[in-house]
Amino acid sequence: MTEEEAEPIRRRPGGRAARVRQAVLAAALEVLAEEGVARFGIAAVAARAGVNETTVYRRWGTREKLVLDAMLAGSTEGIPVPDTGDVRTDLAAFARALADYLATPAGRAVARAAALSSDDPGLAEAWETFWQSRLELAGAIVDRAVERGELPTGTDTGLALELLCSPLQTRALLGHRPIEPDLPERLADTVLDGLRGRA
Repeated sequence: MTEEEAEPIRRRPGGRAARVRQAVLAAALEVLAEEGVARFGIAAVAARAGVNETTVYRRWGTREKLVLDAMLAGSTEGIPVPDTGDVRTDLAAFARALADYLATPAGRAVARAAALSSDDPGLAEAWETFWQSRLELAGAIVDRAVERGELPTGTDTGLALELLCSPLQTRALLGHRPIEPDLPERLADTVLDGLRGRA
């Protein structure tokens, strides 16, 4: 056996499975933005992604799991969690990324979908998983700040993020007030003043 024959086979990074997943998730976000959750269907997603419905069902199983995966992928890519070493900068950057994401059709679709309550157990579980996942990812900002001594021990991570994000989501969903350019920084300062003042 030659050295070349003995060398293990190297698989191409990504490949067809990764391309199919990316195409389906992108299509799912588009359908979600255009049709909403109530009219969201796997057939429409498959057609837009250029794949068979069976491919989608085999990978995701249910529309709820596909909606969840698309929402998580879209929000994770669109709203990265910064780590600058400074809590104010991190909070402001996260709020800025959220505001920018909410200004896109996909971002508005995710926000609308996640804001809905549902009597459907599958959808209700998907929303809960979505919020918990986002909280765990973004919660690192607050956790790191506590470790650095910038925030007091026992800071309520969930409350801090809700205080930061809720005004942006409310304005994007209701459209009654614009998101001013300096709003992310003002929200970061307000949240930090509140958390530090309470301590």
